[in-house]
Amino acid sequence: MIHPARIHRLNDKPARNGGFVLYWMQQSQRAEWNHALEYAVERANALGLPVAVVFGLMDNYPEASERHYAFMLEGLAETFQTLEKRGIGAFIGRGHPADVALKAGRDAALIVCDMGYLRHQAEWRAKVAEKAGCEVVEVESDVVVPVETASDHAEYMARTIRPKLLKRLDEFLQPVKTVKPRMNANGCEFFRGLGNPPRLGRHPSAGGDSPPREGWLCLGKDGVGVDGLLQNLKLDRSVGAGSKFKGGTAAAKKRLKKFIAERLAVYEAHSNQPQTDDVSTLSPYLHFGQISPLYIALEIQKADPKSRFLEQLIVRRELAMNFVWFTPDYDRFSCLPDWAKLTLKNHAKDKREVLYSREQLEQSQTHDPYWNAAMTEMRVTGFMHNYMRMYWGKKVLEWSPSPEEAFETLLAINNNYFLDGRDPNSYAGVAWVFGKHDTAWAERPIFGKTRYMNAAGLKRKCDIEGYVEKVKGMS
Repeated sequence: MIHPARIHRLNDKPARNGGFVLYWMQQSQRAEWNHALEYAVERANALGLPVAVVFGLMDNYPEASERHYAFMLEGLAETFQTLEKRGIGAFIGRGHPADVALKAGRDAALIVCDMGYLRHQAEWRAKVAEKAGCEVVEVESDVVVPVETASDHAEYMARTIRPKLLKRLDEFLQPVKTVKPRMNANGCEFFRGLGNPPRLGRHPSAGGDSPPREGWLCLGKDGVGVDGLLQNLKLDRSVGAGSKFKGGTAAAKKRLKKFIAERLAVYEAHSNQPQTDDVSTLSPYLHFGQISPLYIALEIQKADPKSRFLEQLIVRRELAMNFVWFTPDYDRFSCLPDWAKLTLKNHAKDKREVLYSREQLEQSQTHDPYWNAAMTEMRVTGFMHNYMRMYWGKKVLEWSPSPEEAFETLLAINNNYFLDGRDPNSYAGVAWVFGKHDTAWAERPIFGKTRYMNAAGLKRKCDIEGYVEKVKGMS
């Protein structure tokens, strides 16, 4: 039984006499611990219908690079193989995700979708709800407490949302029951109408040519590989696919298991120690919905119910979801609180000792070896220790001609290189550099009353030279 607060009817149209129930999988890219998927199976079983799963794959997704596509497709290949084992057929549709959902759902009894919190994700779902000829239901599965249940407005900071989340935590921090489909997808009208589309597997050598530029692709254990599809897509290839991260639910769960066994006990002491690796590294998997935050939270609770990690996973992460959901301009300088905009404006003309171009920043060409190491870690791996992310962002503010330009530069680099870029946490993190979800501090040149960070602070609080040496081993 899915909690009613997770279920949102997006239109007033009834279910119709269709041949299947369509789950349009876009945000929650996993075959387990997925409320939207299980809700679709429940509805299909009640109607005596099979379930079809479709993912919309578009070329040139804004700010996404080959690195992002490779990680995502690796995860989708695993997810679709798992769905097949459950008797649920799944396809990729090439094109705009909303158009793919509408095309795939033309003969569906109803369309179920997962929830995305960013502006364009909400617009996609609204378009499908308006144009589909059937009931469209959105099911929230990528937060612990549904965003509008937790709060009905943009929260000021963590201390204001924390009690609201904790009050409802036991109610929503519950396992997701797996529902067995009563009808196999092989009999689904949607799949019969596709004929025999190319299949996407793990290995390029599994057979067949590169998939067609248009049409449907089946992600199964046999067929063309992820590399074949990547080569066929139109996308930004300036940031290559190489990364220490392997996409998929299995890889995410393996990282979680190792984190709990080897690092959870020292997480609180080492979360601001970038020379160590005592962090979860799960943010890329959460960004693509390859692992459920509920699953992570329950596994952490089993090991240590009072772990500080739960604060980051639930309170801080869901504060970011609250931010983007209730702040339409979350990706612009205008999203900042009035006090921050005023103080930064008052210091906009302060002398900067040094200015760097975006190209110099991206290539780690500054006078600061600690900042250069952080940028190198991001460029090479698609990840950066969270403590260094704060320092990295503050220095871009210091080294830019204006706070507005710093905001744009920081967000662009963040979204292009981080595997978890373009995420609510990314937008909240960048805005934090400029005062969002923070309080006023002692006034300084350039920073005004926003929080200040410098190299002396790094040397005092952590083994920053050890971090530099660690990064040298990555490049």
